[in-house]
Amino acid sequence: MPERIASWINERIPFDWGLLGNALDEPVPRHMHKWWFCLGGTPLYLFGIQLLSGIALAFYYVPDPDKAFESVRYITQEAPFGWWVRGVHRWAGELMVISVILHMIRVFFTCAYRRPRELNWLIGMGLLVTVLTFGFSGYSLVYNQLSYWATVVGTNITAAIPIVGELAAGFLRGGPVITANTLTRMYVLHTALLPVWAIALIALHLFLIRLHGVSEPEEGSGENSGRFFPFYPDHVLTEVAIGAFLIFLISQLAIIFPVGLGEPANPGITPEHIKPEWYFYPVFRYLKLFSFQTGIISMLVIVLTMFAWPWIDAAIERRLPGRGVSVFVGIGAALTMSLLTLVEGLSGQVAFISLFVGIAVAVALTLFILKGLLKH
Repeated sequence: MPERIASWINERIPFDWGLLGNALDEPVPRHMHKWWFCLGGTPLYLFGIQLLSGIALAFYYVPDPDKAFESVRYITQEAPFGWWVRGVHRWAGELMVISVILHMIRVFFTCAYRRPRELNWLIGMGLLVTVLTFGFSGYSLVYNQLSYWATVVGTNITAAIPIVGELAAGFLRGGPVITANTLTRMYVLHTALLPVWAIALIALHLFLIRLHGVSEPEEGSGENSGRFFPFYPDHVLTEVAIGAFLIFLISQLAIIFPVGLGEPANPGITPEHIKPEWYFYPVFRYLKLFSFQTGIISMLVIVLTMFAWPWIDAAIERRLPGRGVSVFVGIGAALTMSLLTLVEGLSGQVAFISLFVGIAVAVALTLFILKGLLKH
């Protein structure tokens, strides 16, 4: 019977199944056994959870200023398992940000962005920006006091970007100021544009990985059979185990730390302490250290430097070969980001979860920094 079914399918969908077999038999470098080299697949799992839980939430959410908060309240308090689905969506988003950041850190400290993988670094940076935009747009959809005013601050910061800022802010707001159009645009951005864009970037990212293969650590590149293991079942089972653990972890976080509601948005009353999501803390605190325009321009320079880092690093290596300059740059950047996150998290009204996440990120960054130091 299974043979007949397979024959029936193969007749109607002719496909060279040998290609699939070759892909499953592909050797994977031995260093991929280490857990931090599985961080690339983790965001993909979390993105899938985000899509499924987001679709469930979309059945109840109403992107209208007069009904948005009430629809979130209904999801949280009345819809069957709505509070849990919302919690899963929220925590999957938090962990996706963390996993993408950690993956970028791993790529940075192992120099996996170097020739010929510069384009994959650009795609990774694009995915990081996309994930952060997911967080910003999703936070605005709750339409409570803090999310509304965080949206106001976020669009004001966007408007201050030279040349394209006003155009981008106008696109997000649907006009010169926050209006009913803003919520609709954030909803379309969050549920349609960003998912399609993310899927396109992920597909291109995986395509380039297939072309170039997985990068080898710089301490050795000898290709012998002892340094490889089969993609299936070894690596597949590792990824499946990580996926099962993530599902369990997110489910528990949604139960132990349920997502709250807050107060409905009131454009006429500015909260005493406006806080963005924790992953925007470094930017929020950094902009407080300078005049607004200086902070925006310098932040833009930092972001452009991150995008161009493969070529900057190549130029540094030509002039200072083997000095490990990139490691020291990475250490300085990681410590600065961690410090800014913790300082902002501890300022004003301290939120326990924000502090917990900040400390967790700082500890994880420290581990990766130590790994980079030991390697060099």
